[in-house]
Amino acid sequence: MMSEGEHDDTVLEPLFIQESGEVYRNPTEVKMSQIVLPCHANHCGELSVGQLLKWMDSTACLSAERHSGCSCITASVDDIHFEHTIGVGKVVNIIAKVNRAFTSSMEVGILVTCEDLYTARQWNVCHAFATFVARRTEAGKVQLKQVVPHTQMEQMEYSLAAERRRMRLIHAEIITDLLSSSTAQLGECREYHNAVQAERTRVESVELVLPPHANHQVSTFGGQIMAWMENVATIAASRLCNAHPTLRTIDMFHFRGPSHIGDRLVLKAIVNNSFKHSMEVGVCAEAYQGGEPLRHINSAFMTFEVLDSDRKPRTLPRIRPEPVDGKRRYQEAIARKKIRLDRKYIISCKQTVVPLSVPWDPSNQMYLSYNNVSALKLMDTRNNWVLTSEKNKVRLYTLEENHMLCFKVEMHINVAAEQTFHLLSDLRRRKEWDQHYEECEVISQADEEDTLYRVATPSVSKGAKGQDFILLASRRKPCDARSLTITRPHQVSSHTSPQTSLASRPVFTALFPPAATFWRSTKTAWLLPDPLHCDTTVQLHQ
Repeated sequence: MMSEGEHDDTVLEPLFIQESGEVYRNPTEVKMSQIVLPCHANHCGELSVGQLLKWMDSTACLSAERHSGCSCITASVDDIHFEHTIGVGKVVNIIAKVNRAFTSSMEVGILVTCEDLYTARQWNVCHAFATFVARRTEAGKVQLKQVVPHTQMEQMEYSLAAERRRMRLIHAEIITDLLSSSTAQLGECREYHNAVQAERTRVESVELVLPPHANHQVSTFGGQIMAWMENVATIAASRLCNAHPTLRTIDMFHFRGPSHIGDRLVLKAIVNNSFKHSMEVGVCAEAYQGGEPLRHINSAFMTFEVLDSDRKPRTLPRIRPEPVDGKRRYQEAIARKKIRLDRKYIISCKQTVVPLSVPWDPSNQMYLSYNNVSALKLMDTRNNWVLTSEKNKVRLYTLEENHMLCFKVEMHINVAAEQTFHLLSDLRRRKEWDQHYEECEVISQADEEDTLYRVATPSVSKGAKGQDFILLASRRKPCDARSLTITRPHQVSSHTSPQTSLASRPVFTALFPPAATFWRSTKTAWLLPDPLHCDTTVQLHQ
C-alpha cells in the first residue's frame, strides 16, 4: 500500500454529451464527500478503514435505492484492495452507481478517491462492487427494472457485471477444489521455529446494537457491522506482530442474515496464517437476543501488512495453527492467497507484460474466464476506430493504443444465419473456413461454459513443422434479451497436453446475438511477439 504522498493522479471518465447538448449523468449515480477529521482517524493519523467502509456502504445503498425505488439491504461486498492511505484533513470522494440489475438484486460499483484541498490533486484509493437486494414490499417480491447503459464505460461494466456475478457464485467451489487437492496445490502445514501460537491472536468482543447503529430500515447498518469486524481483525493482527498493522485487502463480505436493534453482536477474529510480509485474519459476526442461539451474520478475511519507516512491508513471525480447525483455516488461507495471486497475475498485468500462455489449473479457471470475457467486452466498447481503407465493400479500421495495434475488418456477406452461427460458435468446425486451423479437438470439458481444446496449425513458413497449442474457450449465454452470446478462447499451457510455444498464432473471439439474424462482431486475432499485438475484427451483417 502506498502512502498518500506517493500517489498518481486519478483518471476520470470522459464526459458524454447527449444530443440535447447536456452532459449525461447516470440516473443512479450518488456522490458523497467527507473531510477526514481527527475523530475519523486511527493512531497514525490516517482514516480508519472501518469509517471508510461505513461511508462506502451508505453511498452504495442510496444508489441501489434510487434505482429500485424501495428499501435495499447489503448482500455482499466484493474483494477490496486499498491502494493508498488517507490522512487527516484530506477529502474523501465516493461515487456509487448501479452497473446492472438482475431479478431482485443489483451490482453497485463504488469508486473511492482522495483529494488534497491545497494542491487540488486527486488519486484513487479503492474500487469495489457491492450487491444489494431489494426488500419485499406489500405488493410482494420486487422485480427490478433493467439498467440501460449509455457510455462506453457503462456498457463495459454492464457486461462484466454478469461475469462477476458468476464468479461470486462459484468462488466457494474453487476453494473446495483447492482444498481437496491440498497437498499438490497448497503444500503441507509447515512447522516454524519460534512460531506464534494462533490462540494468542484470538479476539472476541461484544457490541450492543443501539438505535444510532441502525439504518433507515431499523436494521443494523451493514457499514457499522463491517467497521466492528475491521476493529477486532486489527487487534488480532496486532497481537501477532506486536505493532500497528495496515489493512491491505478484504476478501468478500458476505451477509448471511439481518441484525436488529437490541441484538448482542459477537465479533470473533483470529490470525489464520502468516506469510513473509502479510497475514490473513478471519473474522465473523454472530448475533443473539436473550437465550436464543447465535445467528451467523457476516464473515470476511482481511490481509494485513506491517510497514516500516520507509513504508515497506516488514517480515512477520510465522503462525502455529491450532489442531483440526486451525489447520483447516491455515490451508484455506493459502488457497485464498493463491487465488489472489492468480487474479493479480492474470487480470492486473498490463497487456505488454502478460505472458503468451498462462498455466492452466482449476484454481485460476475463474479468472482466466473473466479475463477472456473482459478483454472482449473492452474491445467491443471501443468507439475510436479509424477507417483506413475501403475496397470491394470491405472496410479496414485501425486502432493504436500504447503498445497494441488493432485491425478491424468489416464486410457484408450473404450466409444463412443458422449456418453462420454453427460455423463460428463451434470451434471444432473452424477448420472448415479458417486455413490456419488443421485440427481442433476437445481435450477437457472444464465445466458447462469453459472447454479446453487442442489446436493444430500449419507452418507459417515453408519447410517448417506445424505447431499445436491449447485454448481455453469461455462461452457465456445471454442474461437477458439485449445481451449477446460470447465465445472467447485464450491460449493456456497444460502439463497434461504437450504444446509448442508459438511466435505467431491465430486466436478467435466471437459475439453472438440472442436472435441469429444480426452479427455485431466476430474477432480473429494474430498475436505477434511483444511489443506488437495485432487484433483483427470481422463484422458480419445479414
